[in-house]
Amino acid sequence: MGLMPRRTPFTIKPMKAIDPVLLDQAAAALKKEWPDAKPALGIILGSGWGDAVADFTVKAELPYEQIPGLGLERSERGSANAGQRPEGVAKTYSPGHAGQLLHVEYRGVELFVFQGRRHVYEGEGWTPVVLPIWLLKQFGAKTVLLTNASGGIREDLRPGTLMAIEDHINLLGGNPLAGPHHPAFGERFPDQTAIYDHDLRQALIDVGADASGIYLAVHGPTFETPAEIRAFRALGADAVGMSTVPEAILANALGMKVAGLTCVCNWAAGLGDEKLTADDVLQTAKEAMPRMRELLRRFIEAYRS
Repeated sequence: MGLMPRRTPFTIKPMKAIDPVLLDQAAAALKKEWPDAKPALGIILGSGWGDAVADFTVKAELPYEQIPGLGLERSERGSANAGQRPEGVAKTYSPGHAGQLLHVEYRGVELFVFQGRRHVYEGEGWTPVVLPIWLLKQFGAKTVLLTNASGGIREDLRPGTLMAIEDHINLLGGNPLAGPHHPAFGERFPDQTAIYDHDLRQALIDVGADASGIYLAVHGPTFETPAEIRAFRALGADAVGMSTVPEAILANALGMKVAGLTCVCNWAAGLGDEKLTADDVLQTAKEAMPRMRELLRRFIEAYRS
């Protein structure tokens, strides 16, 4: 009887830790492009939010591909393996994410607006996911507003509801601060008692947010199962999505003020009769866009005052 073939045990590869070299390269590249930029705050626009800053004056724009680490992987920019992606596999951003950085101004407030974000489920590690936060910090911004689309779990959070985030639950399966400690990130074990600034959250409610609640982040890219949603509700989650938490964790560690705002674009799995699709998420965001635009305008006006 022959020997059984040796099998390689299955292992789960950990997320690639933040690359401090790539962070610095990105900051240097952006400072070369916009040496005089001094944003007071930044906005990261999630799924369906891309047109929410249409009323802002655009001073300059830059595709993510021109910022090291934010666009394509380094191995796919001019490497020997470039172009060898398997047939039929495209390198694109998630639906509803334009993939460009805007240098804008509104009512005398200078901002960086990231039209689209990178996600954990894209498989390129933490660096592209949290890089916008690092860039904001290097340019002196003290505040960031994180936006996203989510599924509503709490009964009053119907599709089209704008919810200010008051806290989060991290079920991404990892933490962006894991790995070698970068002294520039502050303490090794940062406190997270109040990641989302109370005054900024109240400002969002005062200018038009319908409610506040707890956001739960999962890895994705699959939508959740009804059983998972029942478990998330038991944990205290009000809405669920696949983003925002990594940026909030790093921004908090860097000493920045964080505000979070989600557009509830569908009932979470098992709470409605419809099959969940990305197109429906974007359609709901499109219908809510007038309110989203007004809320961002009023938030900036409140921030200025």
